[in-house]
Parts: sequence; C-alpha cells; structure tokens
Amino acid sequence: MRIVVLTGGIGGARFLTGVRAYAREAGAEVTAVVNVGDDVIMHGLKICPDLDSVMYTLGGGADPERGWGRAGETWTVKEELAAYGAEPTWFGLGDRDVATHLVRTTMLNAGYPLSAVTEALCARWQPGIRLLPATDDRLETHVVVSDPDAPESRRAIHFQEWWVRHRGTLPSHRFVFVGAEAAKPAAGVRDALAAADVVLLAPSNPVVSIAPILAVPGLRDALTGNRASVVGVSPIIGGAPVRGMADRCLAVLGVPCTAAGVGGLYGARSADGLLDGWLVDTADAGTEVPGVTVRAVPLWMTDEAATATMVRSAVELALESRGS
Repeated sequence: MRIVVLTGGIGGARFLTGVRAYAREAGAEVTAVVNVGDDVIMHGLKICPDLDSVMYTLGGGADPERGWGRAGETWTVKEELAAYGAEPTWFGLGDRDVATHLVRTTMLNAGYPLSAVTEALCARWQPGIRLLPATDDRLETHVVVSDPDAPESRRAIHFQEWWVRHRGTLPSHRFVFVGAEAAKPAAGVRDALAAADVVLLAPSNPVVSIAPILAVPGLRDALTGNRASVVGVSPIIGGAPVRGMADRCLAVLGVPCTAAGVGGLYGARSADGLLDGWLVDTADAGTEVPGVTVRAVPLWMTDEAATATMVRSAVELALESRGS
C-alpha cells in the first residue's frame, strides 16, 4: 500500500508519527507532501518551519514541550543578533536550528532544489518516511491586514509576522499565497499522488497548512484525478482547534470552527471538492458533510499508539469509501 499525506504544522508532524507506526505494521510506503507557505528568509537564511517540524519530530530531535524547534536548544545567536539591533527581533533562531538553515541555504544558493535539499537533510534525521515540499518554487503565505498605523488602510504581511509577532490579533481580511500561480509541484509529488492507494489530509490548519499545498497549480487536479481515495482528519474537536490558530484563520474566511465547517470547506470529491471520507472525533459524532462519508473515532493524539489507531481508522475509511 502507498499512502500520501498532505500535512503541515506541529499537529501534522505528530500525526505523521502515527502514520509511520501504522505503515511499519502494515508494510506500507509513506510520502508526506509538506506545506512551504510558512517558509521565510530571516537574517539571510532560508527557514522552512513545517519541513523542519516534521523532520525533527520524526527524527527524534524536536522539543517535546514547545512542540517546535530543537530539543536542548540554546539561544546565543539570537542574543547576539539582538545586541546588534538586527531585525527582525521578534523571530528567534536557536543555535542548533541555525545549523539546519545554514546547510539548507548553502545548498539552495548552489542551485539544488528544495526537494533535493530536504532529502539531504533527512539523510541525517532518518524520518522513516519520504518528505517532499509541495513545491521547489517560492510560495509564501501572506495575510492582508488592517494597517495598525492607519486602520483605514490595508497591507500584506508575511504569515510569520502575523502569527509570531502579532499572535494573529491584527484585523485580517484574506490570505494570499504569493508565488503560487507560477509554482510547480516539487519533483516526485505528482508521481507520489499518481501511485497512491490512499491520500490523507492531516489534522493540520486547513487555511494556512493545507490550502497553500492545494494552491500549487496542478496539485489539486493530481489529487482528485487519481484512483486513490481521499480522507481528511478533522483538526477541530468539539468546536475548538486541537492546537494552533485554526479558529482565527477560519474566521477570516467566514467558515465555522467546527468539524462540519472544515469538512464543508474541503468539500466532497463528487461535487468538485476533495473528500471521499471525513474522520471526526467522537465529541462531534453526528457531523454531516454532504456527499462525504463521515466517521467518528477518538482523535486526540495522546501518544504514538493512539495516533496510529486513528490512522488505521482513516485508512479503513478510505478503502471502504472507494469500495476497496
């Protein structure tokens, strides 16, 4: 069996630990197509937060308390940059993390595509699944906000500034995926989707983790036009995000912060949407999404075993929904 997971963020990284555990038991191959909309250049370094979160989490190097960054991190570089007054001061680079960004930036400057760079970085971390960026091209999520200095005006800022600096509190109007129209799926992405038996949408933020992936021209068609069934896992339990700021992002789109709201945002494949199946938590039993088979199971990712059980339910639903 070949499984492809569209993923991003810390929740997506933790979900992949369960996918990997299930795949080892089932003898399945897994490819994760990872969001790059959060990517940004800071202090001359190319930073890929979602790729790194997945890589560190699966490689055993993530900070278990923060949920992002490296375990045992120190902050000398951040302190020295602050002493120089180097901007931005609101985005911190840990010393261990800087090494990853240095290697990535050096390879990119030498002409290697991001997919090849990611493969090289994974040679150290051995995540146990194949990691692919959604695109090798520039794609950044920006947020159109009311200018705090002139509330009647609007301006676009990078998602990292919106979330890390302002904590998502600025009045926001829409999300823009800069560069998406000229981007192409990264090397290997189309082939992975074409060969997939099951495609899973991780319980990641649907607006800023999954949507930027789908914004890459041709990727949505590759997802819905193949033989694989597509099952999404709700990032909302009991009307609240499992973690992160999906509620604030959904509010910008006018989508209810509910399992039904997100399922409806993705839509049924039979009606030009994405989903064959939608997995929700038992707290949301009775959720309905027109044209989609909905199943309620425990979705709290309390540990790897619980997450693997959730993944097993998602795969079973995928196979059933397409009559496999």
